[in-house]
Amino acid sequence: MAMQPAGYTLLKLIYTATQLSSRMLGELMKSNIAFVTGASRGIGKQTAIALAKKGFDVVITARTMEEGEAHEHGTDHSDIGALPGSLQTTAKTIEALGRRALPLRLDLLDPQSINSAVDQAIAEWNHIDLLVNNGIYQGPGVMKRVMELDQQMMQNIFQGNVFSQLLLVQRCLPTMLERNRGFIINVVSQSGMIDPSAPVGEGGWGFAYSASKAALLRMSGILIAEHKDTNVQFFNVEPGLIITESLKAQGLAEVFSQRYGGAPPTVPAAVIAWLASVPESEKYQGETIYAQRECLKRNLVPNWQPGNS
Repeated sequence: MAMQPAGYTLLKLIYTATQLSSRMLGELMKSNIAFVTGASRGIGKQTAIALAKKGFDVVITARTMEEGEAHEHGTDHSDIGALPGSLQTTAKTIEALGRRALPLRLDLLDPQSINSAVDQAIAEWNHIDLLVNNGIYQGPGVMKRVMELDQQMMQNIFQGNVFSQLLLVQRCLPTMLERNRGFIINVVSQSGMIDPSAPVGEGGWGFAYSASKAALLRMSGILIAEHKDTNVQFFNVEPGLIITESLKAQGLAEVFSQRYGGAPPTVPAAVIAWLASVPESEKYQGETIYAQRECLKRNLVPNWQPGNS
């Protein structure tokens, strides 16, 4: 048997490793990567799972990494406690579906944590194809009447519901423009479009929250105008009243559902996943998509009907 030249085996190993690395990088670049905020529970969790079912690998972000962690989730006064759900639990469900999950802690009141999460996501998976701005501020002020609001409450609510979403768009959009593909979906609220039929505490909502959601509502239309010559798409999704773990913990689920109906988080999640996975979604740009109406129209959650939450 002829002897191989010295170093041949080492060179072959290096060549093989290089080929494998290039192949893995190629697979990463071909993968669809979603970045979802508020994914430890509620709409965000179900959206991440729905996207995984559509073939997305998902960066899931929230404050709660593990079950049992206590965080602020008040609306009128401070209420620090643990709610069901965590990023680790969401990640396990995604991985059981055969997709990859990257759980990252993110606090909407902390811009540094936002930058860190985006940096880690891009370092891990090279790009982001879909940003779902779902997470919102939870804390005092959300359900305060006008005369009870102070400047810090207003600052926190706009930081968590507007300024942080703007930062996420500014960080994620460049990777989409570079690849000339992608989606940004902002979860908005009808409270930013209409007046309540009752005051806070009697089935209505607070000024600060509705004002912040009205501000976010304007973003998609502006982005469409600024990037009309690209294949990046921008949407508003209005979920309607969704019966979440947080709403139940606040004791608001019953009074709100009696007045406004309601749906489970799987309903807006199904609509978001549908928008991000079908070519015809492009025609919805510039519109506010009412999730419960669209879900019924397309039978995206077959076992759900209004009033059956």
